[in-house]
Amino acid sequence: MPHRRRILVVLKGYPRLSETFIAQELLGLEKAGFDLTLISMRRPTDKKRHPVHDEIKARVVYLPEYLHEEPIRVLKGLFAGFRRPGFGALLRRFLKDLPRDISRNRFRRLGQALVLAREWPDNGAWLHAHFIHTPASVTEYASIITGVPWTCSAHAKDIWTSPDWELNEKLSSARWAVTCTRSGYEHMRTLTSRPDAVHLSYHGLDLARFGHFAGTRSQADGSDPDKPALILSVGRAVEKKGYDTLLRALALLPADLHWRFEHIGGGDNLSKLKTLATELGLADKITWKGALAQEEVLEHYRSADLFVLACRIAANGDRDGLPNVLVEASSQRLPCVSTAVSGVPELLADHENGLIVPPENPEALAAALLETIRDPALRSKLGDAAEQRVREHFDYHSSIRQLSELFEQEWQRAS
Repeated sequence: MPHRRRILVVLKGYPRLSETFIAQELLGLEKAGFDLTLISMRRPTDKKRHPVHDEIKARVVYLPEYLHEEPIRVLKGLFAGFRRPGFGALLRRFLKDLPRDISRNRFRRLGQALVLAREWPDNGAWLHAHFIHTPASVTEYASIITGVPWTCSAHAKDIWTSPDWELNEKLSSARWAVTCTRSGYEHMRTLTSRPDAVHLSYHGLDLARFGHFAGTRSQADGSDPDKPALILSVGRAVEKKGYDTLLRALALLPADLHWRFEHIGGGDNLSKLKTLATELGLADKITWKGALAQEEVLEHYRSADLFVLACRIAANGDRDGLPNVLVEASSQRLPCVSTAVSGVPELLADHENGLIVPPENPEALAAALLETIRDPALRSKLGDAAEQRVREHFDYHSSIRQLSELFEQEWQRAS
C-alpha cells in the first residue's frame, strides 16, 4: 500500500467531459490507496458529467478563476505570502518569468498559487499538476513558496504550445514528469538536463467500463439507400480535430455511396462546421449530437460502422496526443480511420488495425472512407485487430501501477 500522503492535484478545470482520461486516472489512484484533493483553476462549464466523476471521492477546491472576482482571497494569499521564507524565491522566479511572458495570465498564476499556499487544503504533502502549461505554473509557484515537492503529467497541447524555456525550467524543478505519447516524451527529453526524470505512460482505458462488445454490426456497404453506412466521430469542434478536412472528404465521396455521419461533442467551431456542411451539400446526411455522457457515447460506438478522426497540427502548434476516443472506439471493435499525427500511429497501424492517412488531405481521407465503407469484411478484420491491441496494450491499470511506483520511489527517498 502507498504511504498515506495527501496529494494536491492541480487541474485547469474539473470536471470536464473532454478529459475523461484524467478522471479515470484520478479514480485509479484513489482505488490504489492514494488520498487526493483536487485543486481546480476554473469552475466547470459542462452541463453533464461522466459516471466516473461521481465515483471519485476527492474533495474539489476551486481557486479564484479571475483574481478580481475574489479580491479578499487573493489579498489574504498575498499578505500571508510575505511572511513565508519562500516568498523571496517565488518573487525572483516570477520576475524572471514575467519579461518572457508579459500577460494577465502570468499574474493570475501567481495569485492562484498564493491563494493555494495560504489555504493549503487537507494538509497536502505533495503537489501534482495535470498539464505542464498553466496548471504546472501554479503548481510550481506553490511549490517554491511552500517547499512541498511537485510532479507533473503532460499531455499534448500543453507540451506543443509551451515555449522551450518554460518546459526546460519546469522539467528542472519537478521531481518527475510523465507524458502519454512517444513524440511528446522524446521532445521533452531533449529540453532537460534530466532526461531520466521524464517517463512515457500511456493513459490506457478502463476496460471494465468499456467491456467487450459481442453484438453484430451492419454489413452496409453504401450500396443501399435504405441501409446507409454510419460514420461516427467524437471530439470537440476545434482546429486540431480537423473536422473541416473531414467534411471536405465526405463531400468527395461518390454520389451513389450511401452513408450518414454523426458527430458527438461541443466546441467553439461547431457553428462554422454546420455552415460548411451546408455549403458542401452535406447537411441532410449529418447529425450533430452535441456533448454526451460517457455511457451514451459507448452506445454510439456500438451502433456505428466506422469511426473517423482527422487530427491535424493547428496553426499555434496545438495537437492531440493519443486521442482517448480512438482507444475507446477500438475497444468496441469499431474500425478507425485517422491521421499520422502525434501518438495516433502508436495505436493504429495502417491496414492492420485501422487506416492511417496524412493530415489535412481530404482526398486521401475520402479514399480511406470509401475503401472501408465498401468493404464490410475489411471493417470486421480491422475492428477485431483494434480491440485485441487495446485489450493487450492499453489497459489503464498499467499506467496506474507506473504512477504509483513513481510516487512511492520519491516518497521513499524523502523518508
